[in-house]
Amino acid sequence: MRFTRLKLRNWRNFTEVDLAMGERLFITGPNASGKSNLLDAFRFLRDLALSGGGLQQAVLERGGLTKLRCLAARRDPKVEIEVELKDGAGPDAVTWGYSIGMKQETRGLRRVLLTHERVWRNEKRLLDRPDEQDGKDELRLTETHLEQISANREFRPLAEVFQKVVYLHLVPQLLKFPQLANREASGEDPFGIRFLDRLMETPEKTRRSRLKKIEKALQLAVPQLKELTDVRDGTGIPHLEAVYRHWRPNAGRQREDQFSDGTLRLIGLLWTLLDGEGLLLLEEPELSLHSSIVGKLPELIWRLQRARNRQVLVSSHSSELFSDTGISAEEVGLLIPHGSEGTEVKLASGKEGIRCLLEGGMTMAEAVLPMTAPQSISQLALFD
Repeated sequence: MRFTRLKLRNWRNFTEVDLAMGERLFITGPNASGKSNLLDAFRFLRDLALSGGGLQQAVLERGGLTKLRCLAARRDPKVEIEVELKDGAGPDAVTWGYSIGMKQETRGLRRVLLTHERVWRNEKRLLDRPDEQDGKDELRLTETHLEQISANREFRPLAEVFQKVVYLHLVPQLLKFPQLANREASGEDPFGIRFLDRLMETPEKTRRSRLKKIEKALQLAVPQLKELTDVRDGTGIPHLEAVYRHWRPNAGRQREDQFSDGTLRLIGLLWTLLDGEGLLLLEEPELSLHSSIVGKLPELIWRLQRARNRQVLVSSHSSELFSDTGISAEEVGLLIPHGSEGTEVKLASGKEGIRCLLEGGMTMAEAVLPMTAPQSISQLALFD
């Protein structure tokens, strides 16, 4: 099952979004236009569906509904997310939908209340809240049916898809210097603090097979590396270890705290693409990587996601990444800020100017990325 459409209303930077999604989608836009916040809509749905999470916790972790509500929303207090998904292909494909609306209590505990929660399968409505029971007990509106096993039986496949959403923005320094972060913290691990723990939880045969594949790929980018493997130190803490060939007759072994930032980010990317089957959210995968490697990422991501029938959503500013000729205009989402009116999201295929530039022979990078540059950026060099 994969996402086919995302609709947002008053969510963070966006007053209104209606975005079609294919097997992959590349998001770009100016700084602070909302790329991370767009990806966060899917993380929010995942947090709703996870056990021990739910509506109140998901909103609390994001600073409360006032932080989620778009500043351009003015008098409309509601925040809404809606997604459509397709299960299968052809005439037998099943369309699923989930929609949630939220507002905050005006007084008292200031809890988040549902303004609606809807689920449909093809043309059949499976859930439509508030219902009669909600009318008798408003406290029920502090929880979604999505998060309740006793209530989501008819649409549990949706909850399972949401739970499988994975976000990756691995920060190499948190692997090199684990004392900088709390490894025991509960909840999501978006920056890879516990990446090595998750790696070691994989069955040994699968783990070693994946590391061998990653080693072969790494040798193309880091020719001196070989024998990538996992080890535990005397206290049981997991590590990655590899042999680096150098001028001495016997090459030296190094652990992850001696790996380059680019090597660690590439390992994290490759592992995550091989691990799991849910929607994968990648934020700026080009960081710390050589431009020649970045240029190969779209093709690499495509090959691995196709092998696992996996959907991928990528945010990026990289001209090397967007220069890949395999990226179509239907696969690029452009974020366009409109000041006090919030940010607009458009597929590149829906912008006539971009289509003309592409038809004239320009690459996606040449046609789209100049539109994401601040208008007065040339003045930055005058700063003193």
